Amino acid sequence: MEGREVFKHAVRCMADSCNVALQNAGLTVDDVQLLIPHQANIRIIEATAKYAGLPMEKVFVNVNRYGNMSSATVPVALDEADEEGLIAPGSNVLTVAFGSGLTWGAMALRW
Repeated sequence: MEGREVFKHAVRCMADSCNVALQNAGLTVDDVQLLIPHQANIRIIEATAKYAGLPMEKVFVNVNRYGNMSSATVPVALDEADEEGLIAPGSNVLTVAFGSGLTWGAMALRW
């Protein structure tokens, strides 16, 4: 797969995974307080949010500060969002990641 194909595949898989995770949790995008995506690059983050139906105001981004930290991006972003007071007890948080080997997954959780 070439770069553009990987980009499209990543966005499609992450957005679809978000929707499946929400459906399995009995939630909708309107129930989500914050999306914490893998911080690969801002283009993938923005496209995933758009395709999943979430406004960027509900998306946590720190790739501009740290770059792509591989498998650490989601837990670091989750901790940072908590420290910044962006999630409170009872908040519905959606996490999603895409990685090497073209693997992906999402999780809806109540903080």
